[in-house]
Amino acid sequence: MNPRTDPAEDVLHQHPWRPVTIDGCQLLVKSWFGETAYRILLTDMQCVWEERMDAVAIESRAQGLNRRLRASVRAFFSHLCEVAQPCLSGGGRTGDKAQISVRRWEDGNITLRLKSELAGLPFYWEFHCSPAPVALVCVQLVRPLLAMSRLLQRQVEHLEDLLVRKDEEIQDYRENGATLSRERLQTDIFDKQPYAEDFIEKTLPLLWSEPSDALGFNADLQQLHATIVAYRSARKRKRPEETGAEQNQPLPEPSAQTLTPDGDDPTRDEGNQNSSKQVEPSEARRPAAQTKQPAPITTCPVERPTSKPKKKKVGLFK
Repeated sequence: MNPRTDPAEDVLHQHPWRPVTIDGCQLLVKSWFGETAYRILLTDMQCVWEERMDAVAIESRAQGLNRRLRASVRAFFSHLCEVAQPCLSGGGRTGDKAQISVRRWEDGNITLRLKSELAGLPFYWEFHCSPAPVALVCVQLVRPLLAMSRLLQRQVEHLEDLLVRKDEEIQDYRENGATLSRERLQTDIFDKQPYAEDFIEKTLPLLWSEPSDALGFNADLQQLHATIVAYRSARKRKRPEETGAEQNQPLPEPSAQTLTPDGDDPTRDEGNQNSSKQVEPSEARRPAAQTKQPAPITTCPVERPTSKPKKKKVGLFK
């Protein structure tokens, strides 16, 4: 299925990636729960999995996993949202009576198994996630992360320029006799290249010392991701509206500006008198029923005043 044809795709696109830990496995999760449908995306930074379910599929799986339970699809789905959504959104635990586990399969799929209680009976659910297509991964993960990287890089460059200007301002104060009241507030002059080298040298060891499955997607990055996606979605909605407005502009009707009722071109007759003289013999050779129509000759002066752009253009040049 092409992800662009899914009506829930834009809604899911606006949800941020949230770091969650399920059964000891650290994942980035993006989920959307509608009235009787859901979409989830999972990634451990080695693979991306997805599952999309509608009301019919949810009802079929719920009845297959819970043969002792008889309920409507809305009842099944309401309980599923109550139990699973907090865990998948990183908002909290599913509760003492709910358990969720992860199982990886040799074919590359991944299954999240959930067990809870509904109406005093065990309730089971399984999220069957398969590897997501490359196009979906690019839209939901790669492009937003690249946009975040570019935005943060520009922020760093802006802060570097600000530090340079601050140093120049402090130097001006010193040259005019200003002194610090506390020596501990004194700082070195900012030099971009040595600072960058020193930062990388000190930070890289700390970065690689973290666990390999650590996903540092904190609240600030989640907010930045949501802001970028919302801005991009607004621009995508604006472009079709502008394109549609341009396409809906009425075009000039050729019958009113350039053609006579018989289909002749009055501007061509005005620009070239020889061509109009050649038309008259051909009119004379037509049958009598047709030669009685003098419209091409008599209506040309009538149609010329309707060519408003030409009159305006001549007037402007005068």
